[in-house]
Amino acid sequence: MTRPSWAPEGIDLDRPSASRVYDYFVGGMHNFEIDRELAHMIEKFTPNVAETMRANRDLLRRCVRHLTDVGIDQFLDLGSGIPTVGNVHEVAQARNPQARVVYVDIDPVAVAHSQAILAGNDNAAIIHADVADPDSILNAPEVARLLDFSRPVAVLLLGVLHFVPDEADPAGAVARLLAACAPGSHVAITHATSDGQPQEVLDAQKLSGRTSTEIVLRGRDEIAAYFLDWTVLEPGLVLLPLWRPENPADVGEHPEHSGAYGGLARKD
Repeated sequence: MTRPSWAPEGIDLDRPSASRVYDYFVGGMHNFEIDRELAHMIEKFTPNVAETMRANRDLLRRCVRHLTDVGIDQFLDLGSGIPTVGNVHEVAQARNPQARVVYVDIDPVAVAHSQAILAGNDNAAIIHADVADPDSILNAPEVARLLDFSRPVAVLLLGVLHFVPDEADPAGAVARLLAACAPGSHVAITHATSDGQPQEVLDAQKLSGRTSTEIVLRGRDEIAAYFLDWTVLEPGLVLLPLWRPENPADVGEHPEHSGAYGGLARKD
């Protein structure tokens, strides 16, 4: 296929990308036919998958609005993916134009897109790094320029930790990131779960192995452990639609169909 201008050299156009599949599910325009084919295969097993992706994006927006309202003005968004409408910097800077955001992603396509979108925005940047390598993130020049870890910062780990296999020690990586944060900082986590999921969802998870980032489903207790001893704020670690919905109708009759938990915690 013809390489579009937004896809940098070195990107394998014949292998689906998890971030491009996600982009497709949330209505983005930066995906290839190979990504859409895999998305359609996943949808056959899990018809609610697009709803799940949108629920994660909606929680992100609710969370960032809350954090900005309580005075957080700097954000570290790990596993940010390909930018779509409602990015962290859009939501935060609409409330506080001085809010600073650093996006982090391992996918070169996501990074290239973010660089194009953030051009001219001096208070936002993207770095190419792996969430499993926290020191490379904390020591990045863009992080040093934009984020002051002596003040409260929001660490956003939304829909990323289930792409980190156990052998890469996701718990250790999260602990290292949170150790760098000052009191008053917050961490938000969403994570796909195996809890209560039917066999077709587990089968769909196996399809993710065709991308470079296989999904690892984890139970609620394992996900909750990522918050360490930080204070988990109300309503706790809950199914995505149940986290501070703006309208009761947004919850729907089956919040369990989201197949993921989300929560927000504060370092006291």
